[in-house]
Amino acid sequence: MRSIGKDSKGRESKVRDGRDDATRLVQAGRRPEWTRDPSGTGGIVNPPVWRASTILYDSVAEMRARVHDTHERLFYGRRGTPTNWSLADALTELEPGAEGTMLYPSGVAAIACALLSVLKPGDELLMVDSTYDPTRAFCENILRPMGIATVYYDPLLGAGIEALLNERTRAIFMESPGSLTFEVQDVPAIVAAAKARGIVTLIDNTWATPLYFKAIGHGVDLSILACTKYIAGHSDLMMGSVTAAPALWPALRRNAYALGQTASPDDCYLAARGLRTLAVRLEQHQAGALAVARWLEQQPEVARVLHPALPGCPGHHLWQRDFLGASGLFSFVLNGGSDAGRVALLDGLQHFGLGYSWGGYESLALPCDPQNYRSATHWKAEGPVIRLHIGIEHTDDLIADLAAGLSRFREHA
Repeated sequence: MRSIGKDSKGRESKVRDGRDDATRLVQAGRRPEWTRDPSGTGGIVNPPVWRASTILYDSVAEMRARVHDTHERLFYGRRGTPTNWSLADALTELEPGAEGTMLYPSGVAAIACALLSVLKPGDELLMVDSTYDPTRAFCENILRPMGIATVYYDPLLGAGIEALLNERTRAIFMESPGSLTFEVQDVPAIVAAAKARGIVTLIDNTWATPLYFKAIGHGVDLSILACTKYIAGHSDLMMGSVTAAPALWPALRRNAYALGQTASPDDCYLAARGLRTLAVRLEQHQAGALAVARWLEQQPEVARVLHPALPGCPGHHLWQRDFLGASGLFSFVLNGGSDAGRVALLDGLQHFGLGYSWGGYESLALPCDPQNYRSATHWKAEGPVIRLHIGIEHTDDLIADLAAGLSRFREHA
């Protein structure tokens, strides 16, 4: 059973079964059968890397029996080895009420397979308008030709989503906060509307991770992570995961097997190693991002800072109510100016890399134009937009770098 308390700041604590999530991160997925010597006289800390394609059986009878009992049993390399299962087990433990987790070769693969596990031709999907662009591309380029319609909705709609539901609506996809503009969604209200109609809910929970937002605990059916980001934490692997509530687990697993989805044992080992330090890394990302975001708020060249933990961000009150923390990713809007000024700011940065993705130990900056990725809402800004991921460098260095960048921006204004 899960026990809920309050932490020193009055927020809901992460204690479950007598263990805080920081402890669970260290212990989860390290089952004795994966770490103990078969003799029972000792063991190892980390489950080892089991690389395999072919699995050998002792008899034809065993081979035949295993066809119908393959989950967390050696069957064929595509179905995983203990290295895969230990990571999946750990991710499941972080989501109270979850039944299981499937691993995929990328975050986009996880999103695609989660959607395909619940949708069929003739269905309608409600997709949040602030979603990750590859998710939108999958809806338009794959789902639409299959006869699955996508209807985009305002990320701030909340309980009002009821008005969009009809007999064809099969699933509602959330991403809270949004990838570029960071609106926080009213997940409990959307889930309540969906459950009343028997509609499946999915969420891209990569920004918060299960450490800062318990998606399954909030009633979501499928919680999706780009493990490439914070789970791995070192910008050296690609992976995605989907954690399922009990009712959705059989279809998710069956779909992943049918589509041949799998993750490399070597990548699973690296992701599991990253997972062990997730709590301390996220604390550092959070502290650094808030320091930089608050500094940016005071700069005359900045019109707005889009960070869920700041009062000016749309849905901030929902973040206060539902989340246990904030990560290192946010955006800011420049106060007027041009793309040339934004480019000058970005090209001269010394401590920020220019690159896609985020969630690693290094800081990144990215020019973005959210207005190009909207269907249901009109997004307008005072000037160009820049997305930052704050790594674990010293914030004084990052702020000095941004200050010099804003000076270059002024010169092009």
